[in-house]
Amino acid sequence: MKDKPQEYQIDQAWIRNSFDKAAGSYDSAAVLQREVVNRLIERLEWIKIEPQVILDVGVGTGYCARQLRQKYKKATVIGLDLAPSMIRQARSQVPWMDKLRGKQRFVCADAHHIPLADNSVDMVFSSLAIQWCNDLDQVFAEFRRVLKPGGLVMFATLGPDTLRELRLAWRAVDDYAHVSAFLDMHDIGDALVRRRLADPVMDVETITLTYDSVRELVRDLKTLGSRNAASGRQHSLTGKQHFLAMEQAYEQFRRDGMLPASYEVVYGHAWVPLKKGPEIASRAVDFPIPIRHI
Repeated sequence: MKDKPQEYQIDQAWIRNSFDKAAGSYDSAAVLQREVVNRLIERLEWIKIEPQVILDVGVGTGYCARQLRQKYKKATVIGLDLAPSMIRQARSQVPWMDKLRGKQRFVCADAHHIPLADNSVDMVFSSLAIQWCNDLDQVFAEFRRVLKPGGLVMFATLGPDTLRELRLAWRAVDDYAHVSAFLDMHDIGDALVRRRLADPVMDVETITLTYDSVRELVRDLKTLGSRNAASGRQHSLTGKQHFLAMEQAYEQFRRDGMLPASYEVVYGHAWVPLKKGPEIASRAVDFPIPIRHI
């Protein structure tokens, strides 16, 4: 989606650097991320597809890629991520047999510009990654371009009610964007249609994590690299008094002794028509692909 309002714009350099720094600690806090991957893969039980090549967009430390390899044992999984350190972390956890057979490969790249050939992939799978992209139309156009006719797009992303408690607590303190804003399910579905992806199916659920304190939540977000990446964020350090005021405002949500952190998870899938129209110019790259900075 082009020309998004300022509150939806993501600072791409900031988020890349944030995830790059978080690669070593990410798995220790990725409870929600693993759960969403598991739920998304469960949905594949209802879809008849035997992909030979799968593109995992937002591979992170590789948990999702490993689950996909376990489910589709004959498939090659290509893990794509914006952060080089995430790629290194994922590569280090690949079983030696998969390395020997070339069944798990990696590319460090931006989802807006995927360096793969047209019609080279059977399934694009992406869990909690596309919310960090500024131009969803371009991302979906790239998914469609690299997919073969009849290929599947399967994804999960975050909706606008994600971290609503934290957002409201900060709103009681100042007018800065302290929490990244995410697109509504209907806007995401419209983007699929605009990019000529067929039979889109969308649904949403809320997953709530609980914490003893706001500081534990903020520490987890930092550990995951999921810090505020909104272009309209405050660029100076948040003062101690501001943070204490936010903590106090967050207390209104405490239930049964715990503070909730809600995540609105949007699920979607769509297909590439069996007869594809003309695509944008190919960005083919031969494997093996080295890690590269972009």
